[in-house]
Amino acid sequence: MLIYVSSTVSEYKNELAELVRAFFPGVTVKTADNIEKVSYDDLIFKCCHKKIGDNIIETTVEFFNGTETKGKYHERFELDPNLSKLELRRLAKNRSKLLLYQALEEITGRCLEWGCLTGIRPTKIVHGLMDQGFEEEVILNILYDDYRVSSEKARLLIDIAKVQRPYFENNHPNKISVYINIPICSTKCLFCSFPSATIDRCNHLINDYILALEKEMEVMSQLAKEKGIEVESLYIGGGTPTSLNVIQLEKVLSAVDKHWGSQPWKEYTVEGGRPDTMDKEKLRLLKDFNVTRISINPQTMNNKTLELIGRDHRAEEIVHCFHMAREFAFDSINMDVIVGLPGEGTKEARHTIEVIEKLKPDNFTVHTLAVKRASRLKESLDDYKFASPELAVDMMDIFYKGAIAMGMTPYYLYRQKYMLGNMENIGFAIPSKESIYNMQIMEDQQTIWAFGAAAISKFVYPKEGRIERAPNVKNIDEYINRIDEMIERKLKLTF
Repeated sequence: MLIYVSSTVSEYKNELAELVRAFFPGVTVKTADNIEKVSYDDLIFKCCHKKIGDNIIETTVEFFNGTETKGKYHERFELDPNLSKLELRRLAKNRSKLLLYQALEEITGRCLEWGCLTGIRPTKIVHGLMDQGFEEEVILNILYDDYRVSSEKARLLIDIAKVQRPYFENNHPNKISVYINIPICSTKCLFCSFPSATIDRCNHLINDYILALEKEMEVMSQLAKEKGIEVESLYIGGGTPTSLNVIQLEKVLSAVDKHWGSQPWKEYTVEGGRPDTMDKEKLRLLKDFNVTRISINPQTMNNKTLELIGRDHRAEEIVHCFHMAREFAFDSINMDVIVGLPGEGTKEARHTIEVIEKLKPDNFTVHTLAVKRASRLKESLDDYKFASPELAVDMMDIFYKGAIAMGMTPYYLYRQKYMLGNMENIGFAIPSKESIYNMQIMEDQQTIWAFGAAAISKFVYPKEGRIERAPNVKNIDEYINRIDEMIERKLKLTF
């Protein structure tokens, strides 16, 4: 069976198709303008949008099984003439998604916790409503009436927004965060879709990569001084930055310190990631360069799964690494897990959270498995057994309750395409230990200058309600050879 989605407004097609995929996980969904040859068991959703006069939009969703019409759904709604063109476009698209959602709900007999939302940042909707002065109960009603978000998820969004808002009060166009990408890992995980290289394949490029990285930072840090730009947080991610050897890692940290060390930043994160890339010498180096927050990411505490996903370490090494890191008194240590790794169920989830609860990290991030096209997992799906959407929800609940038991509250959330069970990624923190960088980047509240291969800078223009992106090339060799071009991309968008 195939499913086809068409729309008379081309810019709606992809989001409408994403919504259909959420109702039919594992089924191929294609967008098409002209659908001619179909099989008897294929499903077709045709979405028609028509403007009547100046202020009326008419939307129709037709549902076909093969060539036979199975249903027709219709809506007319009036536009507020005081809205901007951008707001009108968003409203029309959301109404189309809502009508399609209602059709899908009736056809399948299912409802989705996130309703018709397909975007990755649902909390932004709540911030926008709070900015307009709406009370919580009104926001809850809007999230259901306009998006069909469940009461549980709506309450979660509001709770997260309330944690975040004090951090955003002092945002200013001249206050930014800095991200440095080290797209290198010791091995490639089964589920990974990031454009990272393994250390054995790119070791000969690392010194030149660090030189290019420093050149990019040097130009932009000088601009920051000239324009009075302040850095609120620093984040070195990847990849796994600690895959570098001590000498290479020190070069990166020295470059960061040279160009950003005098800035009044509040948080400095380095993703340690894998315990097999960490030792006391590297931890001492991080501490000496004033790193305040690190990540030690088990993904799971089950050795069988660790081996399956391509990790070169055991759960016992994660525990040892965590205790070793605690000796250096970092302000915050984060741990990541993934819901729905191949072969895992509630038993494995309970074991993982039981071990993590004993360690008592300051931050705990729960990711839902998303099978991306660029991952090795996508190429061999039939070789693995995955949790059902219902089981994935149960596993998420186990981690959620574990986080609450550790005294944490949810503080940021985002979603991705192709997530198991149509769920979410959610970060928990001990109160006052929330990651500033995570909140700022996920809510598009602050400009992020990003350095390194595959890094994407994001320029936020709050007065215009506009965001521009400046991506660096993904390939390490290309990045080194085209570093001047990468710098120029940023300079064109800088204030």
